[in-house]
Amino acid sequence: MSAAPDQVAARPRYPATALRDAAAALFQAHGTPASKAAVMADVLVESDLMGHVTHGLGLLPRYLDEIDAGLMRVEGEPEILADRGACATWDGRGLPGGWLTMKALDLAIERARAHGTCSIAIGNSHHIGCLAVYPARAAAVGMMCVLHSSAPGTASVAPFGAREAVLAPDPVSVGYPTGGLPVVTDISASITTNNMSQRLTRLGQRFPHPWLLDADGNPTDDPAVIGQGGTILPAGGLDHGQKGYAMALATEALTQGLSGFGRVEQPTGMIASVFLQVLDPGAFAGLEAFTRQTGHTAAACRAAAPRPGLPPVRLPGERGLKLREEALARGVPLAEGILEALRPRAERHGIRLPDPLGN
Repeated sequence: MSAAPDQVAARPRYPATALRDAAAALFQAHGTPASKAAVMADVLVESDLMGHVTHGLGLLPRYLDEIDAGLMRVEGEPEILADRGACATWDGRGLPGGWLTMKALDLAIERARAHGTCSIAIGNSHHIGCLAVYPARAAAVGMMCVLHSSAPGTASVAPFGAREAVLAPDPVSVGYPTGGLPVVTDISASITTNNMSQRLTRLGQRFPHPWLLDADGNPTDDPAVIGQGGTILPAGGLDHGQKGYAMALATEALTQGLSGFGRVEQPTGMIASVFLQVLDPGAFAGLEAFTRQTGHTAAACRAAAPRPGLPPVRLPGERGLKLREEALARGVPLAEGILEALRPRAERHGIRLPDPLGN
């Protein structure tokens, strides 16, 4: 659920580099080593660049609280539980999820060039932020990436036909090249997310449709029912939710089953289990053959006649990639309250937050 274009246009804009520097300085002020701080800052700002405001710098205060409480560890490396070259399993040891996932992505790209594909499962990771950030980077270097994440300490989504929460939103992102603009999907197995529910509750707003169930199992558009015994419906909603339910089970098997860390361990907080796979098209029919096929289908989708009154068809991720390009040129449009929430911490540590650009 994204802001309307006119809302985005009205926001103050900030230079991306200055936002990264300020975020990295805040991470370091809370004890994060410089190398990890730089990666975490980059992951968060990339989310804001692509318009994913619920997973950008708006998460930074919560991350810093998690560090201060000892719930996000910042020192050390993941423990390697298994490694067969084309697949590996890590215990993330509660380390920063953005840093762990970017480290896994870099390794998987390197190994996919040697083996054709590489899969890495990570258990006991901290929250990994916006999933689209990672496959977009893989697509930019001619690779296909599939990324799943689950929150084994979270139960906010009801299985299809139930009114009791068992599952998490369980997002998946897929990115791949097309010879032009890449395709980058970022979807959840639930019809909406916990973060969006929390954001709308803070703003006193409701969802546009009844995407949740209250504690008695009645459909509602009120996000405040989350935390009051209510649940989020799986993708597909009341009549086709079996599809989102099946997606969630697959994601939890890939992330928790393959990493060996999940709901059985009863973790709490922002702990995640992750599955990342990179495929090198060059090891199959070849990158040229790959983009010939993906480019053809992408072009056909964009050329498909739109329904009456609707704009031309977009590719998944197209809006975010275009927003990123614009934000790099004109500055990042931050939602109201994001820098204000960081200002007391910045002042406490003598860190200067960037001023808005004169647009």
